[in-house]
Amino acid sequence: MRLSDRLETVVSMVRPAESAADIGTDHGHVPVELVRRGTVKRALAMDVRKGPLSRAEESVAMAGLENRIETRLSDGLEKLSPGEAEAVVIAGMGGELMIHILEQGRHMWDSVGQWILSPQSEIPKMRKWLWDNGFPVEKEEMVFEDGKFYTILSVGRKREDDRKERPERFFYYSQYLIDAKDPVFLKYLKEEEEKLCSLAESLGPLGAHSERAAAKKREAEEDLRYNREVQNEMQ
Repeated sequence: MRLSDRLETVVSMVRPAESAADIGTDHGHVPVELVRRGTVKRALAMDVRKGPLSRAEESVAMAGLENRIETRLSDGLEKLSPGEAEAVVIAGMGGELMIHILEQGRHMWDSVGQWILSPQSEIPKMRKWLWDNGFPVEKEEMVFEDGKFYTILSVGRKREDDRKERPERFFYYSQYLIDAKDPVFLKYLKEEEEKLCSLAESLGPLGAHSERAAAKKREAEEDLRYNREVQNEMQ
């Protein structure tokens, strides 16, 4: 089975463990590959819809792994119990939904050793929620595939409440990717820079007649300055 670059990165970031659960499994490719490669001994493929779960069952059967991968109908983490999964993968959905799933799955917070999260939107909000709730980001990867950028986070759990206050901007760009001088992240920054330049320029003439447009222009210029600061930090 050949995975997309995004799913390949997701699978590669899971540490060896006894068991893993894939939430919103769709075709079940992630749990199949985790077991087939020996990363985990057994896995759960979970989805809220019967259609994707049926496709996952087909993938599991084709791989001959019915005795090691269980499919389970579940709304997020609802039907997962502590001790059933050392690692949990949640990928391919918006950040708001992912936060909702994590909030509704508090019963799993302290029993899971690693969370692999790949939100498709609201990524700064996701990072802030993780920070505020004691889930330190241990590693990040960024993948560019089919014209889109995907962020994958490996997250742990820190019970001690010793987190310092962070400004909102701290969560906008990944410090991990900045420190790693990740080339895909640099490409993302440059594309964002172009968009912000175009936005600020287009708002220029409107700013003289609209306070709202002027405020948006100032915001775009501030974001542009921060973008360039991050790029300079990566040089």
